[in-house]
Amino acid sequence: MAKRLGKVFRFAMPFLQASLIKQIMVGLIVGAVISVISKDLAIQLGFVGTMFVSALKGVAPVLVFILVMSAIAAQQSDEQMHIRPILGLYIMSTLASAFTAVAASFLFPSKISLLGDAQSVTAPGGIGEVLHTLLLNLVDNPVHAISAGNYIGILAWAIAVGLVLRTANPETRIVLTDASRAVEFVVQLVIRFAPIGIMGLVAKTLAEEGFDVMWGYAHLLVVLLGSMAFVALVLNPLIVWWAIRKNPFPLVFMCLRESGVSAFFTRSSAANIPVNMEICRREGLPESTYAVSIPVGSTVNMAGAAVTITVITLAAAHSLDIDVGLGAAIFLSVVASVCAAGTSGVPGGSLMLIPLACGLFGIDNDIASQVVAVAFILSVLQDSTETGLNSSSDVLFTIAGCRRAQRLAKLKAERHA
Repeated sequence: MAKRLGKVFRFAMPFLQASLIKQIMVGLIVGAVISVISKDLAIQLGFVGTMFVSALKGVAPVLVFILVMSAIAAQQSDEQMHIRPILGLYIMSTLASAFTAVAASFLFPSKISLLGDAQSVTAPGGIGEVLHTLLLNLVDNPVHAISAGNYIGILAWAIAVGLVLRTANPETRIVLTDASRAVEFVVQLVIRFAPIGIMGLVAKTLAEEGFDVMWGYAHLLVVLLGSMAFVALVLNPLIVWWAIRKNPFPLVFMCLRESGVSAFFTRSSAANIPVNMEICRREGLPESTYAVSIPVGSTVNMAGAAVTITVITLAAAHSLDIDVGLGAAIFLSVVASVCAAGTSGVPGGSLMLIPLACGLFGIDNDIASQVVAVAFILSVLQDSTETGLNSSSDVLFTIAGCRRAQRLAKLKAERHA
């Protein structure tokens, strides 16, 4: 018996000692194989994936609140926070993604069938309603914000309390630092179970959904995913190159591999916050920066949402033979991208904004609901890819923004030397 256990241990050691991303890739393959061998077993394994996502979602609000508050409270007066340039990169990427979606929709116009029953959807009735929700989330009760995963409210309270505690006794700030380290340890422990969790998610998804349901909308899906791929592999690298003036692709591929893959299968930017913070910590970035920029990015960095809303709404307009000018299309994508922050905490938040976007072109709610029904069919891949793009961009631009600040500081020092 001991010899058998020894053989199993020696066989498993290369996997246990491998990098986390290699373990995740093994989990992907095993999950896919299980979904083919036994559908029932694959569906049962989905519980493991659900537990993993729930653990990430459960720890993420506490992590954001403690880490942001601690980072701001412990910040020294001479310490630099590179939040502003990172926000600039977020905005640049979101707008560029919107323009990419417009170009793709005009170059490869898609049409969808709007017959059949409309799927009911609770969507904002106008831009004012979205902004109203955004402001209410901002002043939410802190306990309710943490329990509900309202990251806008969590950020507001964490920043406010952190600013007040900057003048607190040194012992208080030490306690906050210890608390942030304790939460980070718990997060790292949860992340170590990512290969098993993602294995369960993949097995259940392939067993239950498959991809047959999407063949009827293949053209629209290709335009949608192709636009996101262009953003991830062309636009984002160009923005990063502008920021750091170095070959951007090693950094881009690292972020897609280590952040995008996990976000793709968890389908939750909030659940991926701990993963992104761990990458930033490993890259040696200042905690005072990434503790703020990563949760902010998960709320306002909406490149994938800009693509989704623009492509699907313009597909509806083309299907109804509505003449859409270039200016109107760009206005659509910009407005939808800005408003996406108001529903960022809602599952499928970008899909909920489609009726609002359709309303800009006079499309009534009944037809818009049918468009949303089509979008939900595509969401098996659309939502996963959108989340992967959004979340990997958060960590990508955080790293790029910090490196840009370091490069500019070095150039400034050389000029004064």
